[in-house]
Amino acid sequence: MAAMLGALAACASVPQAARNPLADWRPSPNHNQRKAQLIVLHHTEMESASAALLTLQTRNSGGPVSAHYLIGNDGHLYQLVAESERAWHAGAARWGGIADLNSASIGIELDNDGQSPFSEAQIAALLVLLDDITRRLDIPRHLIVGHGDIAPIRKNDPSVLFPWQRLAEAGFGLWPHAQPAAAPVGFDPWSAMRLIGYDLSDRPAAARAFHRHYRGHEGEQWEAGDADLLYDLQQQLMDLSTAP
Repeated sequence: MAAMLGALAACASVPQAARNPLADWRPSPNHNQRKAQLIVLHHTEMESASAALLTLQTRNSGGPVSAHYLIGNDGHLYQLVAESERAWHAGAARWGGIADLNSASIGIELDNDGQSPFSEAQIAALLVLLDDITRRLDIPRHLIVGHGDIAPIRKNDPSVLFPWQRLAEAGFGLWPHAQPAAAPVGFDPWSAMRLIGYDLSDRPAAARAFHRHYRGHEGEQWEAGDADLLYDLQQQLMDLSTAP
């Protein structure tokens, strides 16, 4: 009884502004906070972490933007938005069946100009943060994607220089095996792309995003070995979906 009263008291403490004045407030304890389902990585494309902080805390020419975290080139970690809140980092984007990525993701900005390699200190700090977030929030470790993956028409971050394979070796993100099996006759690479999560409304943009992430370039045409990589990734996802 005491526990129930405590839960009801917590419900009653919801700020008045969160209540609809048209309705009679009858709080229920049967709820929880919105849950992030994936993590989206960005590069700032600015000259420094301090410049990025200023933008993320104020405005830019396109309006206010933010992220949950920023990692400096020196590995320093900043938090700007609580994980339970909706940061404005994804914009118009889609991944699989998720259209409102701001509500469904944690955004991590990396202090990088988009043309330089990512520093060892920064990647080391990112790996520590990914381990922490995925453990606490129970986010599947393979659901680490780039802004360019979820918004291929508009974005290309993190750049072709981002070390996705390094993340995969630490257990984060979806990555093909070193020697993937050959794709079967009749294999449809676009169906595999859709299964992975890519939005195919602009197929050349989707192909660029795939190549940026898995090949380190931004070509729009399929090349030798792409079908094998996609078949491998597809099989990994299917195995994950059936795992106990």
